[in-house]
Amino acid sequence: MTPLVIGFLSLGGLLVLLAMRVHVGIALGAVSLLGMWAIRGPKAAVAAVADLPYQFVAHWTLSAVPLFLLMGAIVFHTGLTASLYTAARNWLNFLPGGLAIATNAAGAGFAAVSGSSLASAAAIGRIAIPEMLRAKYDPGLTAAVVAASGTIGSLIPPSILLVIYGTFTEQPIGELLIAGILPGLLTAAVYTVLILTRCVANPKLAPKVQETVSWSEKWASLRETWPVPVLFFAVVVSIYAGIATATEAAAVGAFVALLIAVLQRRLTKRAMFESIMEAVTSTGSIFFVAMGAILLTRLLALSGIPFWMVQQLNASEVDPLVFLLGVSIIYFILGMFLDPIGLMLVTLPVLYPLFEAMDMNLIWVGILVIKYLEIGLLTPPVGLNVYVVKGVAGDRIALGTIFKGVTWFLLAELVVLTLLISFPAISLWLPSLIVK
Repeated sequence: MTPLVIGFLSLGGLLVLLAMRVHVGIALGAVSLLGMWAIRGPKAAVAAVADLPYQFVAHWTLSAVPLFLLMGAIVFHTGLTASLYTAARNWLNFLPGGLAIATNAAGAGFAAVSGSSLASAAAIGRIAIPEMLRAKYDPGLTAAVVAASGTIGSLIPPSILLVIYGTFTEQPIGELLIAGILPGLLTAAVYTVLILTRCVANPKLAPKVQETVSWSEKWASLRETWPVPVLFFAVVVSIYAGIATATEAAAVGAFVALLIAVLQRRLTKRAMFESIMEAVTSTGSIFFVAMGAILLTRLLALSGIPFWMVQQLNASEVDPLVFLLGVSIIYFILGMFLDPIGLMLVTLPVLYPLFEAMDMNLIWVGILVIKYLEIGLLTPPVGLNVYVVKGVAGDRIALGTIFKGVTWFLLAELVVLTLLISFPAISLWLPSLIVK
């Protein structure tokens, strides 16, 4: 068999293993090892397995991942979520669907200091779901807004997914993180418009909360959220002003989060232990999948599949918009079955050469890829954010009700995705201003 045939058979075997629910890291590693063995022999395959994973995970920029994870874990375990939600509720409860809009705002705020969609959904859900259910909000809207607002954590820096994308595609991570700000805020704004429109059209979805909050209470609750802008600016401004690289900014963010927790006297031994363990276990899980993905990249290079696909793409003269539509469909389908990191690292080795061949801006492409992954967090049957919210809600809200409620937010995501594709400047304007 030719290397090209072996490469395609390997990709077919990978899809079979994933369909059998084999762990993504194991499936990637096993298929890559056997494929390289078939193409180059056992010595080359073993040498690649011994060398490539270490080279990748030892990459300096990837050290931002555990640092951002530690920062988010410290923020979560020291109770910043409650003050965020209280402030958002006090300022926004006068609007139709005010509690849902406050949940969305708090989710965006927590995303700015956590970097994890799942952590955002879990943290906000523990506080917001009981509050909205007590106010007789529609269960579908209640759960869906928590699940959807959690996805904003994938875009607004610090974003773990953007760090991994940047490392894998060798794009400047600082520019990628800055590029995620406006798309993340746009997503939050479109969600707000959706909630407001639905609640005005059907007031039964969100009965008005009979609560009067004085201006002094509003300002007092807002003052309690000071760690959020401090942390956000510690990370983003240091990158934007050229003071620190993304990795250095991650270290600054983790240190500032620790300092804030100490100043607020919230850093208990238990909180610190849980934060460290969460960061370590999450980092190990992410790196395990990443090591498999880098082996798949080598297999594809040896088989010649990327070169062959680029040739076919050039010969067919596919319109870039049609190509993006096809990519969108691929991510939408695979997003139903794979977790975000697994999906990104399975697809990038195949699609990355095609993005380059189409001469697309890879910062812009990175934002689109993360947006595809966000959508996958909400789609059945493996919408991870939905299952996180179900775990928080327990028996109070049925899984089918959550997925039904999330459908509205998937429509909103399509609007955002259309805007990002139609107007690349939304993603590229801020990075163009960054100090080199």
